[in-house]
Amino acid sequence: MNEVDKKSKRIFIVEDDNDLAEMLRAYFRVQGYTVEVAPRGQDAVAGISKEVPDVVVLDIRLPDIDGYEVCRQLRKARKTQNIPVIFLTEKREREDKLAGLELGAVDYITKPFDIQELRLRVRNALRRSQMSTLLNPVTGLPEGTLVREQLTQMLAQSNWGVVLAGIRGLNKFRDKFGFVAADDVSRAVTLMIANAVQESGNGNNFVGHADSGDFVILTSTKHYQKLAERCMVRLHPSIQYFYPALERQRLHELPESERLTVHVAAVSSDQFQGSSIEDLFKSLAKHRL
Repeated sequence: MNEVDKKSKRIFIVEDDNDLAEMLRAYFRVQGYTVEVAPRGQDAVAGISKEVPDVVVLDIRLPDIDGYEVCRQLRKARKTQNIPVIFLTEKREREDKLAGLELGAVDYITKPFDIQELRLRVRNALRRSQMSTLLNPVTGLPEGTLVREQLTQMLAQSNWGVVLAGIRGLNKFRDKFGFVAADDVSRAVTLMIANAVQESGNGNNFVGHADSGDFVILTSTKHYQKLAERCMVRLHPSIQYFYPALERQRLHELPESERLTVHVAAVSSDQFQGSSIEDLFKSLAKHRL
């Protein structure tokens, strides 16, 4: 991890020993990290929830709630459930370590500790976390950097086609029916997209997420139109079944802006006039089915 990477990373240290907390704050700041410190468990939960850090170094013995309970509360909240947690503690018993790992801690280091060892454990936790963030946590498909790399490689070639497919209105759906229902929609759409890819005759297509959350499928000029049509055929009839039974009866009464809708667009290298990823998505906006 280079210096630029470090400066973009935030460490939240939960430690009630003021001398140790200040030593860790000073040390990691010199290393190039942004550091926040809290001496109490509830203060830590509030601070972490307000501005989510990249990693938490968490003492188990705290003056109010213990570190296990802090970790438990973080795991319950959708916003903070995936933060890497490293337990820092005087407890050495195997049962204590297992208790922390069962709560989803990524590492466990006992006091007294070597500061260089802690630094390396923090760095490794950040690296593992950075790799996992390249995959969507709900669908398991590539997103972000991985998708942009694939698009860049594709644009440098010929004979390609791109399909953008997805469900719009998911944020309002999530607000009304909750995260679990919205995640179920995303997983169901993932399966339908996978089936559409197979039905189009080219099972080797790359499938990932665009920055908008839509599915982006990279294929060939031969298959892209059929694939786009299969996505529409798969997705459109399924919309109503994402809603509870009582809600389905009144879907036709809702304006399009208030309900889930299918969005499918497709473009090929034969049609594309631009040169960048941004140009590609502008072109897709003009070629909606």
